[in-house]
Amino acid sequence: MEIRGIMTKDVISVSPTMKVHALAELFIKKNISGAPVVDDENKLLGLALEEGLIFQDKKVHLPTFINLSLGFLTLGTHRYEEEIKKIAGSTVSDIMEKDFIALSPDSSLADVATMMVEKGIYYYPVVENEKLIGVVTKKDIVRVIAQGNV
Repeated sequence: MEIRGIMTKDVISVSPTMKVHALAELFIKKNISGAPVVDDENKLLGLALEEGLIFQDKKVHLPTFINLSLGFLTLGTHRYEEEIKKIAGSTVSDIMEKDFIALSPDSSLADVATMMVEKGIYYYPVVENEKLIGVVTKKDIVRVIAQGNV
């Protein structure tokens, strides 16, 4: 079975300029855990997920410094900078996931279910011709199982 037949097609997407507070309100109002971030032409830019909102209350892990005879070697500065940006973020573009996996509508249900379990990621955008056409979440797969279509 292809995900084309099970994906949510009526997708709630958001703009990168949306305020973080408005995003949180949208998630609660619509009872959703994520939303694709798209531009004016419906091109996928990233994913706004609940995890990004929760990140704002996270404790920051400082970079690790290693004392060498010639000075200090700093480890983790990129991660530190990314964490600070997300914690201080006020818009969706500040907290959105930019490193994500987009699926083709021809992807198999079995492959997507396997990815969800192995990667621990349960929200995937579906893209065709560089345009967002749907999303697949764990709820979509549970719905198919409940309907006895697997």
